[in-house]
Amino acid sequence: MLLKPAEDGFPGRWVIEELSRDSSSAVYQAKAPVLSPVKKLIFTSAQTRAICNDPFVAGVRYTSSLREACGKALALMSKGGVLSCQENSTTVLHILRGGLNFGLREAVADAFGWNNHASAFVSAQRARKKENPQDWIITESDYQKLSLRGVTHVIFGDVVATGTSLEHALHRLLVAAEQAGSQVGGITFFTIGSPRSHSILEGIDRVCREKFKSYTGSQVVYLEGIFACPTVDTPLTIKIDGTDLIRRDSLLAPEFVKSQYEDPAYPLERCTIYDAGSRAFDLVEYFHDVKEYWQETMA
Repeated sequence: MLLKPAEDGFPGRWVIEELSRDSSSAVYQAKAPVLSPVKKLIFTSAQTRAICNDPFVAGVRYTSSLREACGKALALMSKGGVLSCQENSTTVLHILRGGLNFGLREAVADAFGWNNHASAFVSAQRARKKENPQDWIITESDYQKLSLRGVTHVIFGDVVATGTSLEHALHRLLVAAEQAGSQVGGITFFTIGSPRSHSILEGIDRVCREKFKSYTGSQVVYLEGIFACPTVDTPLTIKIDGTDLIRRDSLLAPEFVKSQYEDPAYPLERCTIYDAGSRAFDLVEYFHDVKEYWQETMA
């Protein structure tokens, strides 16, 4: 299915191809004009469409829906032949705190009935540089619990705009693997995110192929679409550069495109996800952000 012409923000022409489906969910593979060893998948479901459209899906309802969706995605990916991993050689990596939203430890158990897969943790908090607000740095990265053994398939998730936290976490993962004398056998990354996700994974993929003889490849699972992240040059009146994930100039699942007609507010939301951490864990702050946007819009 041909979705996006060159002028829509993606270079060249992208094609999405359906890989697997059930009654309410589907996995597509997004193919760029330039070949890449990193697979780019787009997963759509009733749960993720609600999350990306309706900002009132928040708190426990939000994280529970995200976990359920990721479990469905894992099952469909296995059915579609794009995911193959074993219980005792799979580690779920949690990037604190955004990665906790996805509930992937439990989602893996839901999808495959596993109990013995491992978990690892790394903290990565970004902030804007004072001297150049368009650049981001990691300001907190003190906590790490990365125990990797043998050949490990790493499954993890995070919301990605600029990708600063993702890049930091992946480099720490590679260092930990080398120090432990273990190998990264493959990477599956779930995101509500921008194209920076697969750009970063492509760089990590090259390193893994050089360092780990048992490495088989990586894939990014985009929930509902590959969303654009605005810059200072993006022609939008209301936006937060380097933070928002917008529908404009994005590659979207057909079901998500169709869902925009269910409520006139959906396509008008400033951001697909707003702040993922506060959406899960600090609802007062989160709803203040959403309310502030709509007040600005109505002014």
